[in-house]
Amino acid sequence: MSDTSDREDRIYRMVQRFYELGNEDPVLAPVFAAAITDWPGHFRIVADFWSHALYGSGRYRGHPFPVHMHLDFGPEAFDAWLKAFTQAVTEILTPLEAQNALGRARHMTESFRVGLFPFTLADGTPSRMPPKT
Repeated sequence: MSDTSDREDRIYRMVQRFYELGNEDPVLAPVFAAAITDWPGHFRIVADFWSHALYGSGRYRGHPFPVHMHLDFGPEAFDAWLKAFTQAVTEILTPLEAQNALGRARHMTESFRVGLFPFTLADGTPSRMPPKT
């Protein structure tokens, strides 16, 4: 295998492992079940995203934030997502790839959290809707 096909294989296996872990998680599994109907197609899209994010492959040209805007999940999903992602990249990717992927993932996690839960309720809980007055 060439270096490119090796890295693309690692990325695809990392995506598969992430969803395997996510489907075992009580917070993530229901979100995935409700949102993903074509698992192989979804794996390809997510692998394309990470290929582009890590190596500039150009295979992903979409915008992940709008896709996630309409999913039904709470703010606790971000910690569960990052935990599963950290395990998957650590198990599958090279140390440098894992470091780069985790840097991007942490940034995305915070950006999505702020974008999807921009309000804070009186008790400090993040919310998608402003507090009722």
